[in-house]
Amino acid sequence: MSIVLVGSTSGSVTLQEPAVAGTTVLTLPAVSGTVITTASSGQSIPKAALPTGSVLQVVSTPKTDVFSMSSSGTATAITGLSASITPTSATSKILIFGQVTGSFSNTTFGWNILIYKDGSVITGATGDTGNSQPRATSSMFHNYVYASETIPFYYLDSPATTSSTTYAIYTFQEPGATFYVNRAGNVTQTDGRSANTISNITLMEIAA
Repeated sequence: MSIVLVGSTSGSVTLQEPAVAGTTVLTLPAVSGTVITTASSGQSIPKAALPTGSVLQVVSTPKTDVFSMSSSGTATAITGLSASITPTSATSKILIFGQVTGSFSNTTFGWNILIYKDGSVITGATGDTGNSQPRATSSMFHNYVYASETIPFYYLDSPATTSSTTYAIYTFQEPGATFYVNRAGNVTQTDGRSANTISNITLMEIAA
């Protein structure tokens, strides 16, 4: 049997029973709200109602220009490689990921990546303190001046805030050469052994 709901001014809505055997139960929520259908336009499920693990928002910053600095053991921000996000809930997680492509003006130099949050390094996104080595999120050893290497980075942060939060990528290297981001140390080769590249950082808010 169908149920017809008559509109307050005109028209009607018919609730049609399915053509199946047995009993099917439709449980209505005990709260006020709007029913969203596949034909709904301009409607969305509130972010607070999405299940754990849902992606609530994504922010991404690409960097295509060249960054250079005299290689140093001091952590330095890579200009233009940062992104800000305002979590919708204080319980949300922020997945930080991306990559940095770098090179040196000379061979046999090491370089490292750190993730900073609001001006401070995220120590949870670095290695252990079990020896005298510095701590980093990712690390690479450069061995060919005509080529670049790409370092990926990933970390799931718990900022515990609904205020705007800025994540930035820093680098520190073995001293003694010029460090470049998004280009090779030697750009005289055009045979494909090196290229101008892109680096990026992406922030993804995850419901928790």
